[in-house]
Amino acid sequence: MLFNYRVIINILGTLLMLNGVFMLSCIPFSLYYKEGDLFSIILSATITASFGFLMWFFTKNSQNKELRKRDGYLVVTFGWLIMSFFGSLPYILSGSIPNLTEAFFETLSGFSTTGATILTDIEAVHKGILFWRSLTQWIGGMGIIVLTVAILPILGIGGMQLFVAEAPGISPDKLQPRIKETAKRLWFIYLGLTLTETLLLWVGGMTFYDAINHGLTTMATGGFSTKNASIAYYSSPYIQYVIILFMFLAGTNFTMTYLVLHKKFLKVFQNEEFRFYTGFCVVAGLLIGIVIFSQGHDTFEKSIRDSLFQVVSIITTTGFITADYTSWTPFITILFVVMMFFGASAGSTAGGVKIVRHIILVKNSLMELKRQLHPNAVIPIRLNGKAVSREITYNILAFIMIYISIFALGSVVMGMLGADFNTAIGSVATCLGNIGPGIGDVGPVDNFASISAPGKWVLAFLMLLGRLELFTVLMLFTPYFWKTN
Repeated sequence: MLFNYRVIINILGTLLMLNGVFMLSCIPFSLYYKEGDLFSIILSATITASFGFLMWFFTKNSQNKELRKRDGYLVVTFGWLIMSFFGSLPYILSGSIPNLTEAFFETLSGFSTTGATILTDIEAVHKGILFWRSLTQWIGGMGIIVLTVAILPILGIGGMQLFVAEAPGISPDKLQPRIKETAKRLWFIYLGLTLTETLLLWVGGMTFYDAINHGLTTMATGGFSTKNASIAYYSSPYIQYVIILFMFLAGTNFTMTYLVLHKKFLKVFQNEEFRFYTGFCVVAGLLIGIVIFSQGHDTFEKSIRDSLFQVVSIITTTGFITADYTSWTPFITILFVVMMFFGASAGSTAGGVKIVRHIILVKNSLMELKRQLHPNAVIPIRLNGKAVSREITYNILAFIMIYISIFALGSVVMGMLGADFNTAIGSVATCLGNIGPGIGDVGPVDNFASISAPGKWVLAFLMLLGRLELFTVLMLFTPYFWKTN
């Protein structure tokens, strides 16, 4: 059989049951704030978990529990889609977003950690529903698939195929020999950082509700906020610096965080991607800050803070805002658009192309120049002192070529659907990179409410492509994926 459908359905059912359980975590906020969203949350959780239970129950006795790589691609892609459809129920049943297109867009934007929103008045949404909105980003940040990997052995199913499909980075770096242990350690780090940031924000003056919401969406590099003005609502430098720090940590390869916790600092600073990531954030933040200060933006400290905040927010694809960067200068606006194609570190919760791919691309280009002078020389590309295989280099070249092609095609399609030039390229760049704010009508002080219904479906598809790093989804559109040979 080409696919093990019973195992695929069984895993999707497990995901839906987990999704339903996560929905129930919104109940305390619904009870506390008494805004009338309790019934819609309970009903949504019941429908989701029940449907998942039926899928799981009728396939739990499958004799063949082998999960192949081909099955993994289906599980991850359809897992994200089915979770987003059922995750739309709280919005629809509560009346917060009654339209299916907009509810699905908002939910997939959450699970993909994009942060693009159609809500024009976020603060008017019921607190329980708004917590679910933030929670979708936290679940999607590390990937509920990776969480499931940790429990799949209980079901008698191996999880390596899922991990590869969910995190198809340059080289999945196992922190422990067994993938189950890797998934658990990643989640412990993720949870620990989330709780730490929540506490620091709460101590800094946020309400507990706002602190936990922003803790969830910062570590997910998602960018959903409980305030219409995003982080600009909070004028506290302390709060903004805390969020800058945790955005930076969320955009760092979690392996680096693991090494720091084990006091292996030298290995962290020897990592080329980490050095470039840190250096770029600091240098770009300082230079842009100096430019906007020289133009009378505000005090020097606030200019540097706003600049650093926006640079880290865009590089890590978080999407929080403290200022409208499109109002600074045309050059800086263009620079931020370019940064949308950077992405942070591989192995982080950030979206985008990822810095390590850019590093290898540049090194490969320089090596090609050397090979022109020395055509017979064998000159390997090295990353962190180790030779990079030609297979990985070709994969990166293909990824970047496909990424740029999809960006160009998506921009043309959005233009055909009525978006102006800035809005077309801004919406496609930000959704494909899972960033959130773009330029044009979807800039940092606007949202995606004005995008047409067909445009929202196009952008939702781009969010999914970006979240699963292209190949996982595009594989399903190739004829040889569905052939036995």
